[in-house]
Amino acid sequence: MSDTRAARPADRVCVVTGGTRGIGLATARALAETGATVVLTGRDEAAAKDAAARVAAEYGVPVSGRALEVTDSTAVRALFADVAREHGTVDCLVANAGVLEDALIGMIRDDLVDRMLGTNVAGTLACLQAAARVMMRKRQGAIVLLASIVGERGNAGQAAYAASKGAVSALTKSAAKELGRYGIRVNAVAPGVIRTDMIAHLPDDLVAARTADTPLGRVGTADDVARAIRFLCGPDAAFVTGQILGVDGGLVL
Repeated sequence: MSDTRAARPADRVCVVTGGTRGIGLATARALAETGATVVLTGRDEAAAKDAAARVAAEYGVPVSGRALEVTDSTAVRALFADVAREHGTVDCLVANAGVLEDALIGMIRDDLVDRMLGTNVAGTLACLQAAARVMMRKRQGAIVLLASIVGERGNAGQAAYAASKGAVSALTKSAAKELGRYGIRVNAVAPGVIRTDMIAHLPDDLVAARTADTPLGRVGTADDVARAIRFLCGPDAAFVTGQILGVDGGLVL
């Protein structure tokens, strides 16, 4: 990524959930590149600390890694309280933690629904609530949620995932309306086919077909999404809220 000093949010404190790999790790790097202090989380503490150390060494800014299970609302509240106590505030939340499991409608199990909605919806909401409580104190902040093109247009074999990500889009719009009076902006990105571990299980012919349907003619990268998130977190998006920004190469068209 190139240095974008014009968009540098000096002394900002940013929390990125699910930050140990893929879009989350790319986002932690993108925010660290601006000079922000970054707290990245993951289910595995060792992986979170390792990722944080690598980002800190690369960009020379404070980056810490914390263990967090977003479905544990008590743990979520405690983490944001700790970050606010340690750094004085939370300026930006990127609620990236999520899970994807494919299943045809007739094969969707109760435990799959529990995991998908628990992480993608309840976990996202818990993080949004905890961040908003901190941000309301100084009446400013930026929150970016992770929706999906699947939540916008649906996909065979991903009904439960589509439902969870559609809920994230609805949450984004409702939270933006409610929190705008406190100077808190809430937006989401809706990635298309992005080259991360989440699509590693897809057959090559399916990825090729999706690529052929994409006007820009390629699969996206985690950095493509991270740059869009960085924009939504930064001062150039000061009058942008309640938006679901597609990062899909035009696939949704």
